[in-house]
Amino acid sequence: MKTALICGISGQDGAYLAQLLLKKGYTVWGTSRDAQISHFRNLEYLGIKDKTNLSSMVLTDFRSVLQVISKVSPDEIYNLAGQSSVGLSFEVPVETLESISVGTLNLLEVIRFLDRPIKFYNAGSSECFGDTGNTPADENTSFRPRSPYAVAKSAAFWQVANYREAYGLYACSGILFNHESPLRPNRFVTQKIIASVCHIAQGSQETLKLGNMKIYRDWGWAPEYVEAMYLMLQQDQPDDYVIATGKSYSLEDFVNFAFEYFHLDWQKYVQTDSSLFRPTDLAFGRANPQKAWDKLGWKAKHSTPDVVKLMISAKIY
Repeated sequence: MKTALICGISGQDGAYLAQLLLKKGYTVWGTSRDAQISHFRNLEYLGIKDKTNLSSMVLTDFRSVLQVISKVSPDEIYNLAGQSSVGLSFEVPVETLESISVGTLNLLEVIRFLDRPIKFYNAGSSECFGDTGNTPADENTSFRPRSPYAVAKSAAFWQVANYREAYGLYACSGILFNHESPLRPNRFVTQKIIASVCHIAQGSQETLKLGNMKIYRDWGWAPEYVEAMYLMLQQDQPDDYVIATGKSYSLEDFVNFAFEYFHLDWQKYVQTDSSLFRPTDLAFGRANPQKAWDKLGWKAKHSTPDVVKLMISAKIY
C-alpha cells in the first residue's frame, strides 16, 4: 500500500486527487496551514474527509515541511498548494510568489535532504506560456508569464526541472490548462457564471458583470486532470506534460453555453465591467496535449460545452 501526501488537499484538485488515490488503495495524507481550523468542505462534499489523514504544514517554513514529510514518510508528494487565483495575484504578488515558489523549493529541498525515493508532482500552469496566439503550446514552448501568479509558477517549474537534472530527483510538473468543477471557489469566473445563470433561471433579476469576454481558454473537467497527475508519477522516468483538452473557446462561448442550457439569451443578462479587466491578460490560451496521450495514455473526455453542463447539473440537482 502506497502513501501519498497532498499539499493543498482542501482545494479543488487536492480533493479530487485524494478521492482518486483512495480508490486506488493509497493511504492519503493532506496538509493545510492549520488543519485544526480549516474547513475541508471539498473533502466533505466528496464524502472522504473521514478517510484522509490531515496535518498542519506551512510550506514557506522549511522546518514545518521537514517535520511533516519525516512523519508521513510518503511514497508520492503532490504539490497543489499556494495562492491559486491569477486575478488575486495582482493584489498580493509577494504572498503569491512565496506560497508557490518558496513552498515548492522547500518540498524539493526536504526530499533531497532526506534522501528517500519519493516521487514529486508539481502543479504547473498554462499561464506560464503567456499569449501564444493561435499557436498551441506544448512542452517545448517558451514561457512568457504575464501575471505575478504566472511568474511564481514559472519559477517553481524551473526549480523542479533543476532538482530533477542536478540531483536526480523523481520530480515532474504538470502544465495544466484551465480545469473546472463544482468545487471551484466562487471567485473564479466560471463558477461565478454558473451560479449567476442558475439564479437567473430560477427568477432572479440580477445582472452578471464580467470583464473581457473575448479571451480564449481551454477549459477541461478537473476530475479527469487529477488522473493525469497520478499517471505522471507512475512512469519509469520523470518528465513534464501539458494537460489540456486541445480545444479552446471564448469566455463569451462559455457564457452562451451556460444560458443556452436554460434556453435563455445571455445578452439580456450580461454586462461588461471594465473594472474587472486585469492589468495584463492573455488573449488566447491554446494547447497541444499530444505528449500526454502518447506517453501517459491520457486524453480528455470532456471539453468546454460538457464542462458547463456538468457544473450546472451539480448546481441544480
